[in-house]
Amino acid sequence: MGTKSILTIGTLAKATGTNIETIRWYEKVGLLEAPDRTPGNYRAYTAAHLSRLSFIRRARDLGFSLDQIRTLLGIAEQQDQSCEAIDAIARGHLVDVNQKIAALQALGRELDSVIGQCRHGRVAECRIIEALAPTAK
Repeated sequence: MGTKSILTIGTLAKATGTNIETIRWYEKVGLLEAPDRTPGNYRAYTAAHLSRLSFIRRARDLGFSLDQIRTLLGIAEQQDQSCEAIDAIARGHLVDVNQKIAALQALGRELDSVIGQCRHGRVAECRIIEALAPTAK
């Protein structure tokens, strides 16, 4: 392994705010390269693992899917390529985010309307329960 600085899985987890099981899962699905092992059979992570996991975590925080992250990582390794594909992925993701925001805003308006109908009476007359109950046909 040479003179590379070795990180334990716990150190890697703490540094990136990632659960240890999630790190192992990222290895299993190929997002994170499996590290070398120490003579005691412990995982020996490097700064490259830390950098890649930090990228994955930031992308997940921004809501990118694992498939999108896999694609972004693959493109990022081709430093001399145009970033047009990366831009397309990010713009597509932004469209999805804006659609979700619009749907949540509509949901918020609907909930506000239902809550606004509450008269704080008996459950039998509760407008919220009435709005949630299936309508009789």
